[in-house]
Amino acid sequence: MGGGIGGLAAAAFLGRAGHRVTLLEANDYLGGKSRRIELEGQRIDTGPAIVTFPGVWDELLRRWDVLGGEANGGGAREIAGLELERLPRVGKYYYQGEVSSLPVEEGHPWYEAWERFVGVHGELGPEVTRLLTTDWYDPRLRPALLRLLRLYGTRMTTRSYLDSLGWLPEGLREVIAIHTMNAGVGPARTPALFASMPAIMAVDGVWVPEGGVYEIVRALVKLARYSGVELRTGEPVRRIERGKVSTAKGEHAADVVVSGLDADRLESIIAPGKKTAREKLTCSGVAIYATLEEELPERVANHGVVLPTLPAALYRSLEAGEEPEESMAFVDYYRPGEPYPNERSVLAVGLTVPANGREYGLEDAFVAREMQRVGREMGLPRPIDEYFGAYEILHPSYFGGWGSAGGALYGKIQPVWRSGPLHSPAYSDRRRPWLWRVGASVHPGGGIPAVLGGAMISTGRLLKALEDR
Repeated sequence: MGGGIGGLAAAAFLGRAGHRVTLLEANDYLGGKSRRIELEGQRIDTGPAIVTFPGVWDELLRRWDVLGGEANGGGAREIAGLELERLPRVGKYYYQGEVSSLPVEEGHPWYEAWERFVGVHGELGPEVTRLLTTDWYDPRLRPALLRLLRLYGTRMTTRSYLDSLGWLPEGLREVIAIHTMNAGVGPARTPALFASMPAIMAVDGVWVPEGGVYEIVRALVKLARYSGVELRTGEPVRRIERGKVSTAKGEHAADVVVSGLDADRLESIIAPGKKTAREKLTCSGVAIYATLEEELPERVANHGVVLPTLPAALYRSLEAGEEPEESMAFVDYYRPGEPYPNERSVLAVGLTVPANGREYGLEDAFVAREMQRVGREMGLPRPIDEYFGAYEILHPSYFGGWGSAGGALYGKIQPVWRSGPLHSPAYSDRRRPWLWRVGASVHPGGGIPAVLGGAMISTGRLLKALEDR
């Protein structure tokens, strides 16, 4: 159930292992929050804008090959047909009048501290890739875990670890810390591991598939179809019970159900009418996708991040469910031909907001204020929305359509100790042994690598359970 990135990956693995698999997707397209839109004939993809930890994709292809008996590999890569292009930098960051790229360029006041930080964290890519793709019970994971535990010690959160580095400039510390918003929460809510991510990204690179990020969805669809998976779109699930899944178009017999749905949506189908306790939620977003009437200055990077003047105030507002005075803004700018086969430039601006279920437009006071601030911080002569041609806005109300309360991108906020193998909801359900889970609400944070890695781990456990039967 659910044709997002996690559901497609799980279906491709199960089909490749020889099982008869039917994938049910409510929308008329596959990809979930990752989809492709067209504005004035120009292509632009929603959802995650970049790919990190490319080793996770390589591991997915290798395991798919092994499931089909191709121990030497090669088949999956050819079938998927996905090519990744490395961006020249992680991004450009704007904070309190300071502008810096990651990696920090030589001559910048932060350069020496950044080089020291990268010297400690930059080579951890293989360990984190293994952490994302390996089951907690696999003994091969232990060396990676031990190395990470020795590094962070008793400083469990991103905030506590970064604050312990007295030699790290305050501005650089906040630039590193803001990356925890990729998990929908502030640095006091994420494990110390998140502190390492910017350094690893700088060493291992950030990537975009040729043609755009939606090419990952298309690659997974190819693998699923090759594996014999029946893909059915426009068929929302109405009811789930042991041995049967009911949709608006009929019933499907099911020995096992794998859910890629948001946790709230899944529970509303299993137990309709059941009230859930009110809990704190991860953030939502206002995502604006636009064609541009004119090019932005040459200095504007493909990926930019405009921080709030006071990041701590943003974190407090999101925790309280209040609209922040200043948000964090992602700005993804692609000129003609990179990576989309477009004739005009396109832009995506993402604003972090609480999961308030609201609809937003450019005329909204919060959005208008942020458009002015983003343009000012990036050194543009006018607000960034004044460069727009056609545009489309996705907002908390839109994201809430998947069942996530208020449009929360990663579901409920979990305690730090639940961010690892003890995450909730779990991959499998003890009360319902026929029900398994994948997707962003199971593996929050980390974007595409975390969702794909979670699908690998969950499906690996499921295949073993099916063999044991």
